[in-house]
Amino acid sequence: MARTLAVCDLRDWRAGGERREHFVQEMGKALQDIGFFALTGHGIDVDSISKSYEVADEFFKLPDEAKKRYEQAEIFRQRGFTPFGVEHAKDNIAPDLKEFWQTGRTIDDPNFPQNIWPTEPAEFKESIDGLYNAMESMSSELLAAASVYLGKNDNWLPDMAENGNTILRVIHYPALGENSPTGAVRSAQHEDINLITLLVGATADGLQVMDHDGTWIEVEGNHEHIIVDSGDMLQNLTNGLFKSTTHRVINPPDATSDRYSMPMFVHPRNDVDLTPLPEFVEMTGGEALYDSINAGDYLHQRLVEIGLAS
Repeated sequence: MARTLAVCDLRDWRAGGERREHFVQEMGKALQDIGFFALTGHGIDVDSISKSYEVADEFFKLPDEAKKRYEQAEIFRQRGFTPFGVEHAKDNIAPDLKEFWQTGRTIDDPNFPQNIWPTEPAEFKESIDGLYNAMESMSSELLAAASVYLGKNDNWLPDMAENGNTILRVIHYPALGENSPTGAVRSAQHEDINLITLLVGATADGLQVMDHDGTWIEVEGNHEHIIVDSGDMLQNLTNGLFKSTTHRVINPPDATSDRYSMPMFVHPRNDVDLTPLPEFVEMTGGEALYDSINAGDYLHQRLVEIGLAS
């Protein structure tokens, strides 16, 4: 029987008591084992998720020249539009077959990347920003649960992400057509950069997670579940106790279907020290396996590696 991801119910965390402890243990074990789990009971209305995908579809159907008005290469496209074929996976020169929009929190700080919004569709800002705010609030709960599992105060990881550069990425994988570049896939195998990622159920299957033996676990596109995984920064901080697991989005069997997905990449502030902590080094064999580096330098280094910065 094919392996599936563990399912954790956020209502258990919110209930407190023994149910909260159960959630902490199940989530922690999943991140320690394979770095992924499916979250149910998250409370985000499925209709609002569907609406976000509808406005995304309307935006990405605009002509390229209209979309490119919102490209901001000068800030490494950390807000606004990124055209098709710009990003690639680390160590893979073939471009990913996707275009996307990125938005972050609205914060009154001239040194912080500012959101921009398209003039059409008219409901884009309301829908996407609403989803961002709901998911970011939920991400704080998940970081609190992870902190407790790791033996820390429940505000340990949430405090790192306070005013961090958390991004919601709205991704469009167009129909492949007949002239896709050789070796290119919708999203080549990679690991996420950040602390944790929350992926709202995609509009189609295609996401695969690498198991310990190198085989691939199929993840169903499902609005009822939010897929959660731990990223490289959390792996670095915990010296590999929490895994940052390789995953990919494969090409569909046909050349005519689009796919949309909306991952939220939860980032710490740039000044957060990601040096593996001594207690986690001790728990993972006694040797520091990852570098001493702050989050800002780590992020820039990885953006260069995937073609979004120079």
